[in-house]
Amino acid sequence: MAALARRQIAIVVGVLLAVALVGGGVAIALLSSSGGPTAVPSPTASPSPSASSSSPTASPSPPPTGAGQSSLQGPEQPSSELPSNAQPSNPQPSSDAPAPAPQPTQPGAPAPQQPAPGLPSGLRGLDIERIATSQKLVALTFDAGANDAGLASILSTLAANRVPATFFLTGTWAQANPAKVSQIVAAGHRIGNHSMTHADMTTQSDAQIGAELSNAQAAIQAGGADPRPLFRFPSGARTARTIAAVNANGYAAIRWTVDSLGWQGTMDGTRGPGFVTQRVLAALRPGEIVLMHVGSNPNDGSTLDAAALPDIIAQMRSAGYGFTTLDILL
Repeated sequence: MAALARRQIAIVVGVLLAVALVGGGVAIALLSSSGGPTAVPSPTASPSPSASSSSPTASPSPPPTGAGQSSLQGPEQPSSELPSNAQPSNPQPSSDAPAPAPQPTQPGAPAPQQPAPGLPSGLRGLDIERIATSQKLVALTFDAGANDAGLASILSTLAANRVPATFFLTGTWAQANPAKVSQIVAAGHRIGNHSMTHADMTTQSDAQIGAELSNAQAAIQAGGADPRPLFRFPSGARTARTIAAVNANGYAAIRWTVDSLGWQGTMDGTRGPGFVTQRVLAALRPGEIVLMHVGSNPNDGSTLDAAALPDIIAQMRSAGYGFTTLDILL
């Protein structure tokens, strides 16, 4: 009886052991197929390098540069300065943006000629004899090509009466009197170009005219003035061709309404300052351009224009006239 009981107990224990062994094998198989338990990161661990770029601490990648997109980075701009989805506060156009389409032109047609710098188109092809105005304005102008005998008196009279004027200088005069060029400019007057050598331009080629203008311009600029775009033909000699040549060099041709003829001198004592004053006032009208001269007559040494100038200004003012430089044309 006791032996039977022990056998039964042994059988039960064997069964239990077998069940335990089978259950352990199943558990091991399940653990192997699942890859083991997932590790929980420590709260203080550093983020993984593969962390998403949306993380507040992640460094953005530099934007790619390719077709249709210009780089936002300059040589002194780090790649991380702008995030990939940012736009600069003042965006620059793309470097590969298409250029503006050229204006259509007719086949075989010459390119349109650009107007000379500083020369209003309305002054081209003309030798201006009068300012187009209904206002009582006069432009006093003085040519300088010989000597400067009357300059000090002229500048003194203009300053005392607060009258602006325009002086046309030859290049040779400017070279001989650079300090006088500066003096005229410092007094607030306008300077124009009167050619380099006072040559008759109707006898010169277009190239020679260009040289006369550029050489005179350089000489005047050396004295501190820019004569552009005012020019006066020596002795008033001009043709349509010479006017066009002057315009092509960036200058407008300015003539006069009245020549005082003071440069002719006393004519053996038959003329004086009164002759000049009377001649100028006889032509008085709005927009009058008066031609006078700085130098003295080579025969008698007179400077009738300088002597007549105070009376000319006084009588013009009495008639209600004011004064302007030839910049009013520009």
